[in-house]
Amino acid sequence: MVQRAIENVLVGVSTLIILFVLFFVLAEVVARYVFNAPLPGHLEGAELLLPMIVFGAVSYTQARNGHVGMTLVIDALPPRIRYHTDIVILVLSMLTCAVLAYFGTKYAYQSWDYDDVTMSPPFWPVWPSAAVVPLGYLLLALRMCLQALQIVMPERFPEPISDDDLHVFD
Repeated sequence: MVQRAIENVLVGVSTLIILFVLFFVLAEVVARYVFNAPLPGHLEGAELLLPMIVFGAVSYTQARNGHVGMTLVIDALPPRIRYHTDIVILVLSMLTCAVLAYFGTKYAYQSWDYDDVTMSPPFWPVWPSAAVVPLGYLLLALRMCLQALQIVMPERFPEPISDDDLHVFD
């Protein structure tokens, strides 16, 4: 339940960042072509917001099986083999995401410690964008761990989230 709440908040933040980037780029286009005064650092600023959009929503997407996957071979396997295959794939993916979260955290800390900024004015700080990447990987690793536990012990862990549970337009 806590992870679902965190995922929902981060998806909301990602959505707000998408809207901000939309208006930021629109403002830059208007400033450049209407007023002949481009906004400095608009390209770097928009690029630094992209990881926040992606990694803020990656765990939410995994929870709803929203990622594109190629399961042609796995779906053709007998149920018992597919059961074990799903567990192995989730555990390996979880470990991979955990390693990426660890090294991403080291990079984000180093970026913060050095006060790393973009190369051109207005010299945007890099560390907030770098810090979102390991956060996204950590939440993704936890989500995959929960999904593996849901497969192994379905009676102890909640059902996976489906879009039918959301009732957005009711």
